[in-house]
Amino acid sequence: MRFLRIVAWCAVAVVVLGTAASFHPMVRSVYRAFRPSTSYDTRPPEIPALSDPAVLVFSKTNGFRHAGAIPAGVAALEASAKRRGWSLFHTENGAVFDAGTLPRFRAVVWLNASGAPVNAIQREALRSWLESGGGFVGVHAALDDSHASWEWYVQNVIGARFIGHAMGLLPATISVERPDHVACRNLDSNWSRVDEWYSFDRSVRGDPGVEVLASLDESTYEPRLKLLWLDQDLAMGDHPIIWTRNVGKGRAFLTAMGHSAESYREPQYRAVLEGALEWVINSGDEPAGD
Repeated sequence: MRFLRIVAWCAVAVVVLGTAASFHPMVRSVYRAFRPSTSYDTRPPEIPALSDPAVLVFSKTNGFRHAGAIPAGVAALEASAKRRGWSLFHTENGAVFDAGTLPRFRAVVWLNASGAPVNAIQREALRSWLESGGGFVGVHAALDDSHASWEWYVQNVIGARFIGHAMGLLPATISVERPDHVACRNLDSNWSRVDEWYSFDRSVRGDPGVEVLASLDESTYEPRLKLLWLDQDLAMGDHPIIWTRNVGKGRAFLTAMGHSAESYREPQYRAVLEGALEWVINSGDEPAGD
């Protein structure tokens, strides 16, 4: 009976959220987390002339939408591109993932993309491009469980399954393990910041082709999900928070951070993202394990 009551209340909550979603963007984001969209684009966007190297920033959200973080993240990446002489194209049209279009780009950023944002054909185009030598940067929601239906992506790009996060934005300390990496060169060995801290079912440390650049010190926050009747231990022990992975001839850079707009105003985090782009853009110029 208790289980049936929980199911009934959840059903009521979804209906209420669905009604309210048409009025408030935040409610709409939460609603999409429970009821992802199945909207897929079939007509690709018109792409302007781009100089090399070109960066594609993709932020489509069929699931939860980080409404503040996405525009702030786009602005930060655009500023980096302008400073570094890269061209950049931002879109939320999944049809950009096309075998004829992707070769125009050296790097693809999934900036809080969520909710299985691309269809099977588009997934295959991205997989082929990345394994053939492309560079991928996955930011925050690009690592969450809304991508669980794409097994190749979970196993070969992320390498672990999202299991939850402590509620709210919490201060914590990050141990920077590779200060010599281009994405970490502006960081202190112990980096304290505020974010929504993701946990995964396993540590990717030790996996073939993986380099852990920074890990979360779980003693500096409580890795636990407490919400209504839920009380879930999210401690990982070894808790990577930034890592890289070789994907065929390509390379991926993963950061579980970046929930709020404030993240993309932090000089250190902006430097991490700029360094990530530099690293994947130069994937053909140096061994992928460097």
